[in-house]
Amino acid sequence: MCAKTIKTDNLLAPLYNPSNMDFSLSPDQQQKREEFKTFVQQYVAPVAAQIDRTRRVPLTVVRHATKRGYLAPTVPIEYGGSGYDMLTFSLLAEEIAKHSLSLAIPFAIHTCLATGSILDSGSEAQKRQFLPRLTARGEIAAFALTEAGAGSDAGALATQAAPVADGFVINGTKTWVCNAGLASVFVVFAKLQGDGKHGRINAFIVERKMAGVSLIEREETLGLRGADIRTVQFENVHVPASHQLGEIGSGWGIVMRAFNRVRIVLASAALGASERALDLGIRYAAQRNAFGTTLAHKQRIQNFVAECVAEIESLRQTIRYAAWLANTGQDFGVPANIVKYLGGRVAGDVADKVLQIHGGAGYREGEEIARIYRDVRALRLLGGTDEIQQFAIARDAFRQIGVKIDP
Repeated sequence: MCAKTIKTDNLLAPLYNPSNMDFSLSPDQQQKREEFKTFVQQYVAPVAAQIDRTRRVPLTVVRHATKRGYLAPTVPIEYGGSGYDMLTFSLLAEEIAKHSLSLAIPFAIHTCLATGSILDSGSEAQKRQFLPRLTARGEIAAFALTEAGAGSDAGALATQAAPVADGFVINGTKTWVCNAGLASVFVVFAKLQGDGKHGRINAFIVERKMAGVSLIEREETLGLRGADIRTVQFENVHVPASHQLGEIGSGWGIVMRAFNRVRIVLASAALGASERALDLGIRYAAQRNAFGTTLAHKQRIQNFVAECVAEIESLRQTIRYAAWLANTGQDFGVPANIVKYLGGRVAGDVADKVLQIHGGAGYREGEEIARIYRDVRALRLLGGTDEIQQFAIARDAFRQIGVKIDP
């Protein structure tokens, strides 16, 4: 029996509601964007190269961000945050990423994955206990999901949570935990002892000070050198029942909602890095002479620039659409997958073209375009690899004609 047919131009029809879409920035968002630009120029741009070279973010930057309400700003004011919507936070991530993805991505993980999961699924008592620490008090949070044998396939987690009389005992090792060396709070995912897959995943709030939490090693990465990414071991860590996040077995839903949020912000970071790269390329082409004229007068360079502009503007509008869906309470899961996939691709392509415009001068260590080129490669891995995003997008398309596919 053949699957029912459907017109291909209707495949994404459920995603769009053209009667009331408005991607324009409000006056408040326009003002906030100018404030973000000022903050970045004062505190991020001057130390961006230092962050890459020393492999650490100066704590002064975190303090200034906290003072301005930029640390987990999507948390409501009543819990110490700034109450930003998704689009406003994406504008902040975009501006920071223009100069430092090593700062923008840890901020996104702290806000969307870790702190956002407590806001999304925590009890009122948990919100009152932890959110002010992770906003107004400047503490950092990490999201401990990935394991050596469970990357894209999060259902293969081996970390175990054994119920005890007054809570749980967690044992396992997490890899690629961003912010680990800075974090005082971890959102940790583990399975209850026994079998099962997604339905058995549970979330816990684990504090760094708890006995049995150990930082094993920091990753020496190709890019994002300022991001503190480590392996973390949990050995007989006793977690009180009050630190269980959400209901038993609800961990998979917490993961999916967290990734939907962060994918929009990662795409915004990709946009910022792409904009900065293109600016560097245009300025270089306008002043570099070759064969009797500047590179700006060479058609191939003009084509590079035109292609980059088109990609950047396409990404910007797709981000605005996904953020609008999130802000209006609509389902934004599929657009988040699309924009995350598009963001990594656009950033990589723009950085590659701009490095080509620079020629050998752009390939030197210490050059800003070289740093951007290294950093943006991570955007095709973080928050879901390209391959996982492609599967998720295809899964939704096939679902509309009643066909279920597996990765």
